Amino acid sequence: MNLLRATGTIGGLTMVSRVAGFVRDMLLARILGPGMAADSFFVAFQLPNIFRRLFAEGAFAAAFVPLFSRKLGKDGELDAAEKFSSEVVSVFVPTLILFVALFEIAMPAIIWLMASGFQEIPGKFELTVALARITFPYLFLISMVALLAAILNSMSRFAAGASFPILLNIVLIAALLLGDNASILIGDFARGPDGDEIVVAYFLAGGVALGGVVQLLWLWFWMKRSGFRLKFQRPRLTKDVKELGVIILPAAFGAGVYQISQLVQLFFATQLASGSVSHLNFADRLNQLPLGVIGIALGTAILPALSRHIGSGDKAEADKVQSNAIELAMLLTFPAAGALMICAPAFVNAIFLGGQFDAEDARITSNVLAALVAGLPAYVLIKVLTPAFFSRKDTRTPVYAAAIVLGFFITFNIVMIERLGIVGIASATAVGAWLNVVMLYTILQRRGHYRLNAGLVGRLFGQLLATAAMVGALYFVIPPLSAWFGGSIIERVLSIAALVSTGMLVYFAVAALTGAIDRSKIALLLKRKATD
Repeated sequence: MNLLRATGTIGGLTMVSRVAGFVRDMLLARILGPGMAADSFFVAFQLPNIFRRLFAEGAFAAAFVPLFSRKLGKDGELDAAEKFSSEVVSVFVPTLILFVALFEIAMPAIIWLMASGFQEIPGKFELTVALARITFPYLFLISMVALLAAILNSMSRFAAGASFPILLNIVLIAALLLGDNASILIGDFARGPDGDEIVVAYFLAGGVALGGVVQLLWLWFWMKRSGFRLKFQRPRLTKDVKELGVIILPAAFGAGVYQISQLVQLFFATQLASGSVSHLNFADRLNQLPLGVIGIALGTAILPALSRHIGSGDKAEADKVQSNAIELAMLLTFPAAGALMICAPAFVNAIFLGGQFDAEDARITSNVLAALVAGLPAYVLIKVLTPAFFSRKDTRTPVYAAAIVLGFFITFNIVMIERLGIVGIASATAVGAWLNVVMLYTILQRRGHYRLNAGLVGRLFGQLLATAAMVGALYFVIPPLSAWFGGSIIERVLSIAALVSTGMLVYFAVAALTGAIDRSKIALLLKRKATD
């Protein structure tokens, strides 16, 4: 497997999805603004997404991919892998249906647990429950999508699995535009201070469910085209299915610490002033861009390779894959974090300011973003380090690390939320992520599974120096461009382009001078395929 090419494929398509997501959130900020309807929709949308990332894309993928990779024949035979996948899906589907049905029935209680603070605003709690009941079936659809994506990724067909998020964003953009026009026409329904926004929120919720259908059809098409046959049969707890279940349960916590933190994070945010959930969501949209393009892409790409190398007892190759992933991840993440931190007001104003999203909203969102991205390298490293545990079928160790981090996060917010507000929630998330990284790496090192080599440490230090130089350059470039960040579309685009080009030029120039970029390693990644 060519790690850089696989990461590039996943990261490139994820970038397209993130750009489409920006367009979606730009429209959402202008049409809804940070208020009652937006808060309610974000909670309703987060609910299936958190469970999707936690179980479907987190625990399920972490457990399924190593087992599936073992079933693949050396010469590409699919019979054993098809049999295993069919056994899994036959248990997976009824379990998902039951889970979704129970949540639909218990939705008022679940929203109360997640967002009890919404009851203080008339109609907000009820709206959130109604929207969540529309969006939650998306969990079933996207979980099936995650299963198909895991199959395709294990067969090194990364493009299809990385492209499906684009479809959801396209559907949601269409729903926003239709909802905005419909809110003008449906006058009677839209009476009240938030009437128009509520109409748009309902259209968005429906778009989530429709987007899941479109994504499932897309992945099913590509699975069929790959020649893989998935058969539905009577559910049976076979030996392989039981092994998968045993691995999934602890992995649901260990691999999903970030999602669990988001769930708790959402609870604390709903206890604050109206609009806090929206401010956190808009800030996290910018934070998620490098996390998805770099961290998720690398984590997805290296898990099958690590599983094969560790399964064959080739520790040297496994260490190379792990080191290459860390080096490539930090080469891109350090400058992204530094740029987002110092340019937070510039980016937020240029992307979101306008319509229902005013200057005060931009100020709050900028502060939240600066706090969030302090932990961006850690979020990415978690994605890169956890496959080292899951490829060894060790899902218990990350559980302990996750429990400590979650305990810290909750304690920090209980003590500091009144003093720091929404910025405190973001700060606790960042600090908790670094704590998680330290524990994961320390455990890997002590067990002899992985250790940073001196050359890699030196290049990481060079990357930090290059990032510091870039931040210094941007500090002087921002003031002359400040008037453009909230100007016309052309001025906003040009100002952001100026910041990005300046940052990249300075960072990569200094990185090359300090030896932070191992050009021979990059050339090797481009030209060779790692031994399977």
